[in-house]
This record gives sequence, C-alpha cells and structure tokens, in this order.
Amino acid sequence: MQHLLLLHGAFGAKDQFEPLTEKLKDDFIIHTLNFSAHGGTPIPGTSLSIELYAKDVLHYMLTQNIEQANIFGYSMGGYVAMYIAKHAADKVKKNVTLASKFHWDETIAAKEVKMLDAAAIELKVPAFAQQLAARHAPSDWKLLLQKTAEMMMNLGRNNTLSINDYNSIATSSLLMLGDRDKMVTLEETIAVYKNLPNAQLSVLPNTSHPIEQVDTDMLSYIIRNFLLH
Repeated sequence: MQHLLLLHGAFGAKDQFEPLTEKLKDDFIIHTLNFSAHGGTPIPGTSLSIELYAKDVLHYMLTQNIEQANIFGYSMGGYVAMYIAKHAADKVKKNVTLASKFHWDETIAAKEVKMLDAAAIELKVPAFAQQLAARHAPSDWKLLLQKTAEMMMNLGRNNTLSINDYNSIATSSLLMLGDRDKMVTLEETIAVYKNLPNAQLSVLPNTSHPIEQVDTDMLSYIIRNFLLH
C-alpha cells in the first residue's frame, strides 16, 4: 500500500486525525506526527516556521524509511505540504490540502494574531483554553500561541511561498476548501490552483474551517478517490 502522511494545522496535533485514520487505514499506510512545539513536543528556542515544520516531516520520513509518500495537509499542514513539494518534490507522490491559508500579508497577519491572545481565550472560551492546555502538555500552550503569532507576522512580512512559486510545483495536487470557511478565501485558493501545473480544486459543501467539523466520510472519500486514481 501507498504511504499517506496526515499533517495537522496550527495549534493542532496528530490525535485530531484519529477519525480520518479509521476511514483510510484499509487503503493506505497512515502516518501522523506532531510538528515542533505541538502535541507535547518541546518548544524550540528558535522561531517557528514553515521551513522548520517541513524539516520535521522530512526527518520523520527518514527515520521511518519512507522514500516517497502522499501528503494530506490540513490548514497550516497544507502549506507545509506545498513547501515540501516545492523543495523536495521527489518525496511527494501526491498532495492534498484542506483549508490552507496561502495568501499572507501584514494586514492579514495582524488580523489573525489578534485572535491569539491567551488571556482573552481563557476568559471568553475557557473550554478551548483547557483543550489547548491538554493537547500540548507538558509544553506551555501560551508560549506556543506567542511563537505562532511571531511566525504569522513573519509570513505577513515575507510569505514563504509567493504565488509565482506554485508554477514550479509539478506534484499532482488537490486543493480543498469548505464553502463556509471564514479564515481562508476562495479567491486565494483559486489563485494557487490556477498557478499549479497539475492541480484539481474541490469546494466542500456545508463545511467550515475546524477539522473537527468536517464530514469525515466525505473527506475520506475525496482523498481516497484522488490518491488512488
């Protein structure tokens, strides 16, 4: 069977993919991993970045003796998948992204960072704060938010992948976006889709941004159909 890596989003962890793994485990050898600073992995003293997360993936593939794999990346994980396809194309068989924010500028970064106030999260959505604390223990989830905010501001100043970078990504790719996603726009997704030489586009009905709210049956069907045909 083909290898399939599932890459989580910012503030996420590999355990979020357990429902999707159950749906796909009979068709693929499933691999999940936690990015640096996520899911209890140590928070590095250096800055967080897309490049760092790509190194996490390539290091995992090396330790698991995986020469090539399909990648499904949710949100930030999809951006990482595209970065790997750009800089280590031989490692990627096919790419699938969902709800990935590709367009960054200083205005967008500032807007996203405003939502990463740990004190406000504890006050307004304490259940989410508790979830973050549990998901990333024993690491400090508040420090993760701070370092992610810094990463977003860096993306705003200098987007890791420019729109023109996608022209050279030959990897067969499927870009998916929920029709009710309030973080990622259809326009930015289509812009990347049009610049990829070998890509497909899919808009998921009645679907918002959080991975927990995505219809797993629908998602697994689309992933399976794209990767195996």
